[in-house]
Amino acid sequence: MKLPKASWQTREGMGALLEALGAGAGDTRYVGGCVRDTLLDIAVSDIDLATRLTPQDVIERVRRAGLKPVPTGLAHGTITAVLPDGVVEITTLRRDVSTDGRRATIAYTEDWKEDAARRDFTINALSAEPSTFEIFDYFGGLDDLEARELRFIGDPLTRIAEDHLRILRFFRFHARFGRGDPDPHALRACAERANDLMALSRERIADELLKLLALPDPAPSVGIMVQENIFRPVLPEITQASVDRLSQLIETERQAGVEGGPLRRLSALLPANPDLAAAVAPRLRLSAKALKRLVSAAFRSESDATDPKALAYRIGGAEAVDRLLLQNEPEKAADLAGWTRPRFRFGGGDLIAMGLKAGPMVAAALQAIEREWAAIGFPEDEMAQRDLARRHVDQALRDIQ
Repeated sequence: MKLPKASWQTREGMGALLEALGAGAGDTRYVGGCVRDTLLDIAVSDIDLATRLTPQDVIERVRRAGLKPVPTGLAHGTITAVLPDGVVEITTLRRDVSTDGRRATIAYTEDWKEDAARRDFTINALSAEPSTFEIFDYFGGLDDLEARELRFIGDPLTRIAEDHLRILRFFRFHARFGRGDPDPHALRACAERANDLMALSRERIADELLKLLALPDPAPSVGIMVQENIFRPVLPEITQASVDRLSQLIETERQAGVEGGPLRRLSALLPANPDLAAAVAPRLRLSAKALKRLVSAAFRSESDATDPKALAYRIGGAEAVDRLLLQNEPEKAADLAGWTRPRFRFGGGDLIAMGLKAGPMVAAALQAIEREWAAIGFPEDEMAQRDLARRHVDQALRDIQ
């Protein structure tokens, strides 16, 4: 079988890179996701090459091709080549010497099958010759790809013991590529070893979970994970009720024409409790920005839908869309799409010039002014805004007399 031709194969600099890496002599192949996704006729986001060449040789050859090499994963044999319109990752063929569930000690090899055998799933172990487009399939990945079946290479328990993250990757890849029920052997192994997730860094868990939630419809896979108690060791708050909320949110996003948001969907998996959201975010080592958004979503209430634009002005557009979608308000969320936060023309200095004394009084007056301005629909007229500010300043001055 041949790999179909695709635009990513002819991007600027690719020909020079492949020639430098000896692709014509069989030293380098396309590998992994770019082969899999091209066969499925879906967009390729990452281009990976595998090579018999050593990392140092790769660096030298990439330079000779007029491209920039970056040793992004030198300890694991990976060099990134910077092309004019993107990057290509090049990894020397490897075999695992030892693993502990979190990281592997590797040794280089020249055996293509040995390198393919260390990959997780059969559909990810496909490789292709750049010069002839011939596909190499050592473990039945082509048949699994056609059947949309996700299988581990070899014994699932062994593969999970090598890298515990493969539990979460199994459900993410099943959600993206699978059809029907998951492979029963793989599912049983994931359920048996779910406690192994506790040994992983929370950053790796969060990264996989958010990638899963970013897929078009992760709810069925999340439902299976709940049934098999996959979340229990690290996120026991996720229950069957969580799956129901997630399913409803995904439908509401579809109705609103809004792209699925992984943080928003994570919020749907959790009860609407700001304190809980504030505890889960650091547990997953989320950024301060992600924590703020997760907590904001948990503050949702029925009053949010009363005036969506005023809500967006107060808490932010993305945060307002989160709350409205989580409360099954697709039309009001859609109305906020592309909404730009208006700017009130008068600031603290203007209020001081109108007679207020610098200090907390100015901040309180500004807040009162902006609340009223939002309530009356954000009039843009400068005179109307000045009159509004003047009225609140006069009231504040009367209050202190």
